[in-house]
Amino acid sequence: MKILLLEDDMILSELVEEFLTERGDEVHKAYDGHEALELIEKETFDLMLLDVGVPYLDGFEFLEYIRDVSIQTPVLFITSLSSAKDVEKAFSLGCDDYLKKPFDLKELEVRIAHVKRIYGLDRKEVDLGEGYHYDYGEKAILHSDTKTPLAQKEAKILEYMIQHKNRVISLEELTANIWQFEEAPSYATIRTYIKNLRKLLPQEKIVTLKGVGYKLAI
Repeated sequence: MKILLLEDDMILSELVEEFLTERGDEVHKAYDGHEALELIEKETFDLMLLDVGVPYLDGFEFLEYIRDVSIQTPVLFITSLSSAKDVEKAFSLGCDDYLKKPFDLKELEVRIAHVKRIYGLDRKEVDLGEGYHYDYGEKAILHSDTKTPLAQKEAKILEYMIQHKNRVISLEELTANIWQFEEAPSYATIRTYIKNLRKLLPQEKIVTLKGVGYKLAI
């Protein structure tokens, strides 16, 4: 996975980075909230590991910001804050899990695996219904004996819709979670990607709610 690690303890940051890199993950480190904001303007991530007590913009403020701009990347807090009030605040802002320091790296691995299961990030193939499947490795739609590879952005759109199946997703949310800020496309371009996906899937699999967004019905 591609992971954003926001941690101002340099020793812990390096330990976590080394551990995750050995697992095969790609880690991008930030030591304060401003650096983390710069990273999300340039990159999209599969998971964010956030400390709370970091300079300039703390982890809670950072999470509140990304959720306000519709970035729905899974978030796991790694923090020394251990009160019930802190945990409650973290989940109310939209985090997916909360790991209290000090922690064992094996526990971090277990928590990451838990988040991956929630969002289907460990899937190899998913059933889309009516004899259609999506192959994550091949980035292709499978039906009967045919395999139709998708363009990179079409694959990312479909994967995001699978993660949030049966929920209405706005054009703004798709843009925030799939494109880097500086390369954000026009809404007409996104609609074209959706149109292309519709041609490859059963009728009404991708539902349009006019003026609101799209929903993958599976």
